[in-house]
Amino acid sequence: MSRNLFLRIVDAIKDHYMYFEQRIDALGRFGLSTLQKITAVFRMLAYGLPADATDEYVKIGESTTIESMKRFCRAIVEVFGERYLRSPTPNDVARLLHIGEQRGFTGMLGSLDCMHWKWKNCPTAWAGQYAGHSGSPTIILEAVADYDLWIWHAYFGLPGTNNDINVLESSHLFSNLASGPSHFWRKEVLHDIMTTCIILHNMIIEDERDLNAPIQDAVEAPTPTIEMVIDENLRFEQFLARHKKIKDKNVHFELRNALIEHLWEQPNNFEN
Repeated sequence: MSRNLFLRIVDAIKDHYMYFEQRIDALGRFGLSTLQKITAVFRMLAYGLPADATDEYVKIGESTTIESMKRFCRAIVEVFGERYLRSPTPNDVARLLHIGEQRGFTGMLGSLDCMHWKWKNCPTAWAGQYAGHSGSPTIILEAVADYDLWIWHAYFGLPGTNNDINVLESSHLFSNLASGPSHFWRKEVLHDIMTTCIILHNMIIEDERDLNAPIQDAVEAPTPTIEMVIDENLRFEQFLARHKKIKDKNVHFELRNALIEHLWEQPNNFEN
């Protein structure tokens, strides 16, 4: 992360949340500065450090570090979530399809995968539900990233005993088409931490992105023509039809085979 981006985040969080402002006590002594609190949080997020490991470096107590972590993650979601967790716009979709076409993957928007995040302090009563193939309790993150690693979709929270197909069935990825340092106890806090990591990741990608790269040529999406459906019965029938089409195995195999044939027809594939 660049210095300018870090300071931009610091200023935004300080303006949004009074907790991060440096205050003076009744004796006139200065309290912890904004940089001390946010630096401690960044060290925990970046290196997976426990809260008491930041004391020597930034002179901040364990309880204050934990509280700063919780408030920082909530503030990041509130301040930057709308921009950095947004769904692709029609122009974004057109650009990604254009890039996919250039790279030989017609119709591709991004890559989908799941990862397991170890939950060290998982309650004992939940350990069996969350312990997957690794033997330790984990929580699953499903994400879709494009060619430059911008994350367009994230779904976090399912127990580690699920496989990728179960996660995909449970996530809102297709339903929308039809319609570290994990040392904490509460899933709500873990969700904010994971969401914060995704937002910070996208902010770094945006900050380091080469805007002059030729593959970034703007591609305008055609203006969509949408016919509004007022009849609720018809709307529900269309929902079922879209849902059935998404789940159709025959369509999946046809698209897969068509993609394989398309890739073999590309001259560059034979040369490589």
